[in-house]
Amino acid sequence: MIIGSILSKAGRQAVDWLFPPRCAVCGSAESFLCLNCRELLPRAERPRCPVCWQPGAASVCPKCERLRPAFDGLRSPYVFEAGARELVHGLKYQHQSVLAEPMADLLYRYLLDDPLPADVLVPVPLFFRRERIRGYNQSTLLARALARHLGLPPDDRTLVRARNTASQARTSNVDERRVNVRDAFRCRDRQLVGKRVLLIDDVSTTGATLDSCARALLDGGATSVWGLTFAHED
Repeated sequence: MIIGSILSKAGRQAVDWLFPPRCAVCGSAESFLCLNCRELLPRAERPRCPVCWQPGAASVCPKCERLRPAFDGLRSPYVFEAGARELVHGLKYQHQSVLAEPMADLLYRYLLDDPLPADVLVPVPLFFRRERIRGYNQSTLLARALARHLGLPPDDRTLVRARNTASQARTSNVDERRVNVRDAFRCRDRQLVGKRVLLIDDVSTTGATLDSCARALLDGGATSVWGLTFAHED
């Protein structure tokens, strides 16, 4: 065990020597997210709707009053622009899976000041073919890294995407997004009965995907579902 740990550390040091970490935002050879860029990430300042996290509302917004989502509430520490967009795109589309750790660290620091009820962390799942092509699910990487910080179990097997859907980025409005992911998720067993779920994703735009996931989780026996994404598209 000790020898294996030493070899593993030596291997990481060799990789760092050959390919030193570079900041995903500014490119500086310091770390995968340098301290300066970390501080400059655009924060999702309040007031915001406590349910869907849209800006400008000090209480529940009219949209949520009319059509309340299934999740209890959504929180995102950053706005999906500038450095936050660079990090999400790097993790999601550019195979920079190493970004999951600094992003999860920022989520953890956010939760220290704004805690959410949770017994288990559940990532928004990809359809299995899409995950096979990408090589990983970015939300799963975030959930696993954040779970280590929080000391809570991650569950990336119970909630599944039952059918392939078009990318939400290709839909043009809220209604199309809701239709696109309607009944797209299900719980494959009853592992989450009685559990408070913290649902993890990289970015939220309208909350339609999180809403569809939350409905499946509640049908599967979860007692509450809160959403947590790294960024929110205002």
